[in-house]
Amino acid sequence: MQLSQAQLEQFDRDGFLFFPALFSPEEIARLTDEVPRLYAQDRPENVREKHGGAVRTNFAAHLYSGPFARLARHPRMVRPVEQLFGEQVYMHQFKINGKNAFDGDVWQWHQDYGTWLNDDLMPTPRAMNVAIFLDEVNEFNGPLMFIPGSHRMGVLEAGHDLTTTSYPLWTINNDNIRTLVDKAGGRDGGIVAPKGPAGSMLLFHSCLVHASTSNLSPWNRVSVYLSLCAVSNHIRRHKRVEWIAHRDFAPIECLPDDCLRKDYPVELPWQHGTPPAAARTSLEPLEEAVQ
Repeated sequence: MQLSQAQLEQFDRDGFLFFPALFSPEEIARLTDEVPRLYAQDRPENVREKHGGAVRTNFAAHLYSGPFARLARHPRMVRPVEQLFGEQVYMHQFKINGKNAFDGDVWQWHQDYGTWLNDDLMPTPRAMNVAIFLDEVNEFNGPLMFIPGSHRMGVLEAGHDLTTTSYPLWTINNDNIRTLVDKAGGRDGGIVAPKGPAGSMLLFHSCLVHASTSNLSPWNRVSVYLSLCAVSNHIRRHKRVEWIAHRDFAPIECLPDDCLRKDYPVELPWQHGTPPAAARTSLEPLEEAVQ
């Protein structure tokens, strides 16, 4: 899958691209059928809501789930990012975010690169987010909201919010959000929320400012988020556990395009449990980064 010149220009302008129904119902069913099994496991990779105990985020499923390991190597997701960066990419982060009906919590306004820079010492924003809808996303079930063009502002000042939700974020204050929204068009397009059926895909820049509200609707909103980083831009510090910020910088080798319909063999190194080494962290930069 290759991006057209018009799509490249749109991405440069807006900071995101939306591909409605890119994956078929059959392909998405292979993934959604696996989610309850993952959420039911007592693993450190399952981060639960601050109130209620529902799974907020499942991390690193591509290391212990066959269907998600195949998704992690899907060319429809990987090739456009390689095209934008002009080099191969590795998996920096892999998560399944759940916004369960009635109790899915908020994600505050933030830039993902802000966290990757502050926590992981990722050198530059040569990293990309890909979101794949496992459920329909509508205006009621907490869609992802973007401020178009905000990626052009670079890394913005952020504070480390450790209290609002169960997952800490480097968040942007309300005054700066108001300014960014006004600059992007105010009530006329200053905030957009791409919506579509299960199987839709979003590709968005790591500096694009985004958020999502709580889900008070009776409909679940589960999405997979894959963060792909240029191999040359790998992180320089292991401050966070490995299931949140991966340490394998090997380039992703794509499977054939039908990999969500056929059971191609994949390695599942964490299938029998999280290795103890994955929990080890360090505040020191990697040696290769300071030589």
